Amino acid sequence: MNRVFLDKWCERGMLGLVLAILVGGPLALGAVNPPAFLVLEGLTLGVILLWGLRLWLSPRARLLWPPICWAVAAFAVYAIGRYRTAEIEYVARQELIQTLVCAFLFFAILNNLHRQESTQTISLALIFLALGISGYAIGQFLTHSDHVWGFVTPYTGRGCGTYICPNHLAGLLEMVLPLGMAYMLLSRVKTVTKVFIGYASLVILGGIAVSLSRGGWFATALMLLVFFTVLSFRRTHRLPSLVLLGLLLAAGAYLGPKSLSLQSRLEDMFPAGKISNQRFELWRPAVELWRENIWWGIGPAHFNYRFHEHRPADIQLEPDRVHNDILNTLVDWGIVGAAIVTAAWVLLYAGVFKTWRYVHGTLGDFGRKQSNKLAFVFGASLGLLAILFHSALDFNMHIPANAILAVALMALLTSHLRYATERYWITPGPWTKIIASVLLLAGLAYLGNQTCRAAREWVWLNRAAREPNYSPTQAAALKQAFAAEPMNPETAFTLGEVFRIQSWEGGDNYRELAQQAMEWYARGIKLNRFNGFNYLRYGMCLDWLGRHDEAGPYFNRADEHDPSGYYTAANIGWHFVQVQDYAAARSWLERSWRLEHNLIAESYLQIVNRKIFEAATNAGKPFNGLRLPLPARTVPANPNP
Repeated sequence: MNRVFLDKWCERGMLGLVLAILVGGPLALGAVNPPAFLVLEGLTLGVILLWGLRLWLSPRARLLWPPICWAVAAFAVYAIGRYRTAEIEYVARQELIQTLVCAFLFFAILNNLHRQESTQTISLALIFLALGISGYAIGQFLTHSDHVWGFVTPYTGRGCGTYICPNHLAGLLEMVLPLGMAYMLLSRVKTVTKVFIGYASLVILGGIAVSLSRGGWFATALMLLVFFTVLSFRRTHRLPSLVLLGLLLAAGAYLGPKSLSLQSRLEDMFPAGKISNQRFELWRPAVELWRENIWWGIGPAHFNYRFHEHRPADIQLEPDRVHNDILNTLVDWGIVGAAIVTAAWVLLYAGVFKTWRYVHGTLGDFGRKQSNKLAFVFGASLGLLAILFHSALDFNMHIPANAILAVALMALLTSHLRYATERYWITPGPWTKIIASVLLLAGLAYLGNQTCRAAREWVWLNRAAREPNYSPTQAAALKQAFAAEPMNPETAFTLGEVFRIQSWEGGDNYRELAQQAMEWYARGIKLNRFNGFNYLRYGMCLDWLGRHDEAGPYFNRADEHDPSGYYTAANIGWHFVQVQDYAAARSWLERSWRLEHNLIAESYLQIVNRKIFEAATNAGKPFNGLRLPLPARTVPANPNP
């Protein structure tokens, strides 16, 4: 076998692995679950390995290094440095791993899959993948299904496709839709293929509609506006584009008024003529957190862990992200990180404008001929523009499958700069190859080690989930998971919960079990000092052991980290019941009930009111069962009771 033959098969292998990543990620719920992302990570390791082989096998190896590469490399280096200084090591490392996966895929696709055959193969695969997922979403919408691959989604009545959240489905489809429309109108593919692509584009548009994602609608509308505006200036494509626009407007005008779901979503957004959406209420605490460290940010993926300190009183759920990728970048990475990301986008579109006039078809008797290069550049640049618009209202770039798709489109789009100029090609010498190989081996070693480590942890966590809750066997499996990944604060907290429940079930060794629970909560505090639940549970164990004076400071710390959380307030009320300070208990329990109607506050308020009633009457007679009215759910102005 000669080197050319091996190099050719390495390139084909990379194309196959990239296709598996781009197709498998969306089909696996967006790869948000650890096992799905581990598969993508493993496939990325294969891409890195084959690229390293190609560097030495190819007789004419060249590297393509446009200006955007400096921004991508700078952010990867910055991510490593920011991880080293992050306060919660585990979550920062998970964010770093996703960043490195995206960076390696960007460089690998840019330098190895820039042939037009590879670009067209990837584009058509994405279009028909989106067709299948959109059809699945439309079926879910029509049948009001709440299942995705056997999983239950809370978004009943909305098309989710193969995602749990329909907003993330819209993020995928809005990136692929302009690609399909551009290939239908501008490419040189066969007529039969164009018919199928046109059908796929209509179904994809239907998938975006049934997602009922208002951010997706907004981004798609802006993208279509740019799409048809640009084509209206091209004489050859003006009529077909206007016909397509007319068909889309007619379909929207006919179907829109008939869909109660579509109308309901718009009415929910504009009650009484005012814009109302809970995600907007997350932006104020996000800005407050960003101001704590405006240059470097609070830390990668730290928002959800720091949010509780700034929680608005009427948001009691876990937000996970800011629901605004632009603001989320500022919060997590600061001005420095946001500036690097902005530079990457600016350089990307600067390259598009530079490439634009070099990818048009040749001039014929009736205007410009069709061009596959133009179809991809136009479609991919608008797809990325759509996800950029949507990023102002959601966090699609933190969904691995969507982020990787965006990175792949950016890499393929950047590769078209070679049609404009040869200045960005580098012919690597021996030392350049050695340096590149060392970097690839370092990435292979680090990501490979992290993949194995995460896989071992997941195996034991999955085994623990199958064991009876709070059982000794579950505790044993969790300890194995913690041994595999000793920096995960969630595993430490869960182990504390297991031993606490075992202690509360009674037995001669209840004190020893409570002490073990406290040890695990202490580990959780050390790994993540912002989680107020560790302080809360530690204090509850002290109360259980009768050490009430020691418990008070822990409940105070819990309140500091979650001053507007109903669950924290309810458990502090529980603490005051244990020390028989019923007046303080009622204040905390009433506050918890105002924040969120919950069983803890309801149950203990009846006990507290009974105790206060008995003390006030001083009759010493059994309480007659009078149920005092609970306070209405209103948010008090003062965050403290």
